[in-house]
Amino acid sequence: MGGAPEDGTIVELKDYWQTVQRRWKLIVVVFLLCVAAAGFLTWQATPKYSSSARIFVSTTPSDTNDALAGNTFAAQRASSYVDLVGTRKLAESVASNLGGTAANDPEGLRAAISAEVVPETVNIVLTATDPDPAEARDIAQAYAEALSDLVADLETPRGQANALITASIVDNAQVSSSPVSPQPVRNIGLGAVLGLLLGLGLAVLRDLMDNTLSSSDDIALVTSAPILGHINSDPAAVKKAPAVALAESSPWAEAFRVLRTNMQYVDVDHERRVFVVSSSLPAEGKSTTAVNLAITLSLAGERVALVECDLRRPLIARRLGLDEAVGTTSVLIGKVSLDDALQTYDGTDLKVLACGQLPPNPSELLQSQAMEVLIKDLRERFDVVILDTPPLLPVTDAALLSAQADGMLAVVRHGKTTRDQLRHALERVEQVDAKCVGVVVNLAPAKKSTGYGYGYGYSYAPLKGGAGKHEKVSDASVRR
Repeated sequence: MGGAPEDGTIVELKDYWQTVQRRWKLIVVVFLLCVAAAGFLTWQATPKYSSSARIFVSTTPSDTNDALAGNTFAAQRASSYVDLVGTRKLAESVASNLGGTAANDPEGLRAAISAEVVPETVNIVLTATDPDPAEARDIAQAYAEALSDLVADLETPRGQANALITASIVDNAQVSSSPVSPQPVRNIGLGAVLGLLLGLGLAVLRDLMDNTLSSSDDIALVTSAPILGHINSDPAAVKKAPAVALAESSPWAEAFRVLRTNMQYVDVDHERRVFVVSSSLPAEGKSTTAVNLAITLSLAGERVALVECDLRRPLIARRLGLDEAVGTTSVLIGKVSLDDALQTYDGTDLKVLACGQLPPNPSELLQSQAMEVLIKDLRERFDVVILDTPPLLPVTDAALLSAQADGMLAVVRHGKTTRDQLRHALERVEQVDAKCVGVVVNLAPAKKSTGYGYGYGYSYAPLKGGAGKHEKVSDASVRR
């Protein structure tokens, strides 16, 4: 009785299929290269033609019994004659009979000729192959004649005139009009099969050696923190003003609304929350994520403050078109008050605290008593405070600020951030007794096969009744 395959087998096949989906470009490139290489080699190969002559080996029996014995004897002899075809002596004889250039190349003749016994017969087939079809015919015919003469000499007893066994040519060699090689269909077919197998093998090998974060399973191997959102790549949205892009009905804007909804379930015991947004390394999108998350929360009616705590490479003021001369550093050194330093982002109620003048000692400022007071003041004024901090691995600023916040939001870049990088980054957070409250996957492909979630199955067009209803449906879809 047959049974259903085991779960392990099903999972393994699913993993291979996901590998094909992730690495299909590599597979296609290797496939096309192998097919192209096979086609090029076929095109470059010199066509070769073959011609065959057939010899019948027989004895001269005196009665029926002798005929049966003679046939068996002839069949045994035929195998020996095939072996003689490859001898140098016979090649020299054929070269001499052909004359011309071939007469000086017995080794070339030996390479050009092949012989075999037709199964269950006493027939020998001699086949010659050469780029010149006429030359192939001449070689095959010359070998047939030379072999026939050699058999006659070998099988004629001394002192007698007749041979006991004769090798008679029953089919003369002919000129062939079709080359036997190269065979384009076969070669390209083999190239296609080889390319497919090689492509699949390289895809699996690359997947085994790849330790980048490209699925929810990869992230789960590093941390138990939930994946709060995955932001797809949208170059057009990034070029627009954030408030404009986030107000549109697009997959990119919807991804941040999903992230906003999931953030409602983080640290629900506190009404006023402070979150650090960071990443393992630069260029993973932590500042863009912090800005867009803060704007999205503000558009939903939350009182939100976005604070630039990356005092080395600040980006927020430039991204939002705000004054970057006054900000966090100005408040920390007591140059201006928090009320004077906060700026309102146009079109929203979002309050932004830019970086201010770049300090020579950013780590010292962020670890100061003044920073603790600033965070406490912001917590009392706003529902949500987002701190955009430097990456975790180059400097310790983000980890130290995480200890003063309610948690850290880790931004990873799909297919770029490695498991080791995220693990080491989170270890720095844990060393200061802080916690990672969630992971945001940035630049993730918006496909169901990514393993991050169910994808978007609804239309992004606004519903009747206004944007509020549209956002409510979107948030409900996340819970489903």
